Order: sequence, then structure tokens, then C-alpha cells
Amino acid sequence: MPSRTPESSVDVLVIGAGPAGLMFSNALAAASDIKLRVIDQRPSKVALGQADGIQPRTIEVLQSYGLAERLLREGNQIHISLTCRTPDVTAPSARYPFEVALHQGIVESIFIDSMMLHGLRIDRPVKPCAIEFTHDRTSYPIKVTLERLDAATDAEKTEIIYAKYVIGADGAHSWVRQSLGIAMEGEQTDSIWGVVDMIPDTNFPDIRNGSAIHSTNGSCMIVPREDDKIRLYVQLADQDVLDPRTGRIDKTRMSPEGILEVARKSLHPFYIRPLTDIEWWTIYTIGQRVASTYSVEDRVFIAGDACHTHSAKAGQGMNASMNDTHNLAWKIAQVLRGWAHSSILKTYESERRKYAQDLIDFDKEYSALFSGKPRTSENQDGISHDQFLNAFQAFGGFTSGIGVHYEPSAIVNTKHQECARNLVIGDRMLPQMFVRAADACPVEIQDLLPADIRWKVLVFLGTLDESRLPGVEALAKELDEPTSFLRKYPIDGQIPLIFDIISIVSGDKTVFNYLNVPDIFRPHWSKVLLDDTDVTGTKGGGAYDRFGINTHDVTFVIVRPDGYVGMVAPFSALEDLHEYFGSFLITRP
Repeated sequence: MPSRTPESSVDVLVIGAGPAGLMFSNALAAASDIKLRVIDQRPSKVALGQADGIQPRTIEVLQSYGLAERLLREGNQIHISLTCRTPDVTAPSARYPFEVALHQGIVESIFIDSMMLHGLRIDRPVKPCAIEFTHDRTSYPIKVTLERLDAATDAEKTEIIYAKYVIGADGAHSWVRQSLGIAMEGEQTDSIWGVVDMIPDTNFPDIRNGSAIHSTNGSCMIVPREDDKIRLYVQLADQDVLDPRTGRIDKTRMSPEGILEVARKSLHPFYIRPLTDIEWWTIYTIGQRVASTYSVEDRVFIAGDACHTHSAKAGQGMNASMNDTHNLAWKIAQVLRGWAHSSILKTYESERRKYAQDLIDFDKEYSALFSGKPRTSENQDGISHDQFLNAFQAFGGFTSGIGVHYEPSAIVNTKHQECARNLVIGDRMLPQMFVRAADACPVEIQDLLPADIRWKVLVFLGTLDESRLPGVEALAKELDEPTSFLRKYPIDGQIPLIFDIISIVSGDKTVFNYLNVPDIFRPHWSKVLLDDTDVTGTKGGGAYDRFGINTHDVTFVIVRPDGYVGMVAPFSALEDLHEYFGSFLITRP
């Protein structure tokens, strides 16, 4: 009697364990109550090369998962870019005003090690071979057939998984995307680039700075890496790498030594040569495409390179991919927990696909600057240094990730923007130092906004003197009613499961008594902050002015689980807060 194909069910099946899949998997593994399976057809993680740049916003995101310390310790920080010594990050509100260069394999290791602490391992080498929607399993409507590539026998080779959700994070040639017939829209450019990773021997003075070189021999970009390494991006000529019969790239027509020879012409009169063996190399053309849709029936989602491709010039690939699944993970987790309606999942595509389209538009202009010939006395139509520099500075907010903005939706409500004029609703929460009222310890507000799937309710109480205290106590009493948004959703005793409440007072650390803050605004002694400087007078202070918040009112700032400001509202507009959360959260029985 033939053996039956083994079957099992999971809440989420993640296909692909690159940066996008690992960001998602780590986020849900930390949630602990979600049954998750992660597969990848590679026998092991990336060992060398691939993506290598972590932008300032992505460092903030990794910090929200407790993972930035290792990244900063092992990576190389890039503070200066271009040979004119321009700051690498031109976004003034960046908490980390630099880029970190670290190859993809180490980034993957950071996630994998974190996942193992939560008891989650990647199943390798396993690939999907069929996917379909089933109507007889309403709880687990997606059927995926898997094939184990290292199976010892045919009986061990095939497996069937039933899943509530499937995440296709399986790269630019995504099997998930192709299986579901999702089209990629866009175009391929004519520019061809070679990439080389090595430890250099050179007299080029900016070798440890991110550098962009334009010459009549083509363009070259230098990215300083960890362990004395650098990465060279070198523009190549068609005749060097294209097969004349097919018009396609033929990698056998080029070598790492050939890429270096082109780089030497661009760097002349400086010399450059590898000090040791070349670690990794590749060649590629620039393709700027975005998927026509990011989901099917809000059950199967694609993320990362599976839904957008672009050049490597501004270091956006790995960053965009990880921020895709950072955006999606908390939404799926809240739906699985029964906290949120499934309608919230539609905001993944509306937010991240718009970002990808903006990224493609930016990338076309940015890549054209890199690929264009420099302006010379013989070529007055070429790219001038000022043009390149102006574009670099103008796009600083975008390339750093700091300027990513989400448009109004169910979870982005701009009605009361004037209550916090400089905290842009739809942008990420600005970094800011405060001091804890209980012990005067300086704290960074972003460190109190971990990516733990909860909504953060920042209550700016203003100056809490005797004249205002009765009004604040009355507000606390109103919010303690069962019909309040703080009480009508799942709670554990008197503590909201969905919300994390932090109070911020405009006061003096030497005289303020944090016990004056009503209990509902003080769930723990560490959750009351003062807009004051620390004991050295160098950290903190000025937040109310910086954010544009009135110290004589109570203002609510709602920060989403991914660190973006979802809404602000004055205490007089509690009904608007009730409606905001009521539009996507599920009330407890």
C-alpha cells in the first residue's frame, strides 16, 4: 500500500529566507503564539557578496527588534560620500546619520540567530512546487506542495502544507509570483555594471569613504566594507559582456580582473589592485520593475525583490525588502491574534507598492546620473558635478529611508495634524531624548517603541501643575470606562494587551513627582517621561517645541507597531480616536 503524503497546517508559510523573509519570520517568531514555517531552497545562507548597505532608517528598524547593536559592531560605518567629502546622509532627523556596509550573509545571520532564540529554524533545502486555494478548508485556505531537495527516498520527498497565509519572499525570479500570474511592470535599462569585493591596495585617498567617480572612461562607485574590504561598482561597455548573437549578458566574457581593469581607467591617475584574492564578483543590468499587485485574496503576499527590482546604486534593495515585511508582519500578527480585522492587510499594498513606484521613479533618475558621461569641454551635455551633488542631497531623505511617507488610510489619519505640527502623520516617529521622571535617566523615545506588535499611545500631558491636574484626572477617569478605546479591546487584568501607554510631561526633573500622573497614564514607573535635560544638561529637552505640541493641552500621539505615526489628536477629540481604532480593531466580547 503506497504511503500517504504527509500533511500539516501552519498559520504562516514563509517561502524564501533572504533579508525580506527573515525580517518577517523574526518578527512573528518573537510574537511566540503564531505557528510559523520558513523554507528556503538554498542549502545554507548567503556566504559572500550580494547586498551590503544598511540605510539609517533600516538601522532604526533593526534597533526596534533589538538587533542593531551587532550590526553596528560588525559593520563599517560610512559617514562621508563622494570625493568632495559630502555627508553620506543628508536627512537631518536621522538617529544614525550614516550607512552601515555589511554583506548580506552577516545580516541574515543576525536574523537567524535571533530566530533561534525564539525556537524557529529555517527548513532547508526545501522548495515549493505547487500552490492552490482550497475552499474546503476555510481556516487554512492555501495548499502548498513542498519538495525536500535532500530527501533520501521518494517517500520523504513530498509534503503538503495548509496555511492561513503565505509570504513569497523568494527573490527577483519569485516562484510564488510566477505561480500566481502576477506581472512585473517596468523596463530594463541598457546600463551594465560589474561588482567586485576585495581588500584593496591603492593610493586613492577616499578609499574608506563612499565615493562616486565620474570620468570619460565611465563611472565607478566605491563602498568601504567591513574587515578592510571595499566593493567596487564599475560601469561596463556592452561589447565587453554582451553575446552579439543573443544580445544577453554572457558572464564568461568578463572576469573580476576585467572589471578591475575598467575601474583603473576611471580612477587614473590613482592605482588600485587587490591585496588578496577577490572575494566575490558579479555583473548585472539595471531593471526597474514593480509587481502589478502585492497580494492575492489578501492571503498570499509577495515582498522584497519578488515585487520590485531596481539598481544597486543607492543601496535600496535589501533595505526596501526588509521594510516591506516590517510593514506586513505586525498586520498579519494582529489579524491572527484576533485583534484586527483582515481589512488592515490591504494597507500593506497601498503603502509599500506606492513606495516601490516612487523608488523606481527615483532610481531611473539616479541611475541615469551614474551611467551618464561627465561634462567636459568636449561634452557640454554631460553630467556636471553640481548636478550629481544636488541630486544626492535632494534625494537624501528618500535614500536614507528617513523620508518614507505613508498616505492617509484607515491606519493613517491626518485630521488633527495641527496638534503636533512637526510630527508628520504617516512618517516614522522622530528620535528624541527624554528623561524618566522616576530616576532622571535619559532615554531615547525610539527605544521605548519596540516592534512588539502593540500600538504605542504617547500621551503628552503638558505642564502638570495644580491648576491642570483636575482636568487630567477627569480625562483619566473617562478613559478608564469600559467604552474607552483603552478598555474595549483585549486586556490582561487592567493592562491593555494591544496598547503600550507612555506619558510625557513638560516639567523639571528636580521637583516633579511622577506619582502625580494618574494610574491609567502610568502603567509602570518607567513609562512617565519628562521633557527636560539629563543631569549633564546635554541630553534631552525641547521636545514640545520641536514637535509643535502645546504644553497647556493633552495631546495623544498614536505610533503604529512599525514605528510610524498613525494619528494625533487633542483630548477634546477622544471620539475621533475611538473611531480611528474602531475602524480596524476588534472589540473584546
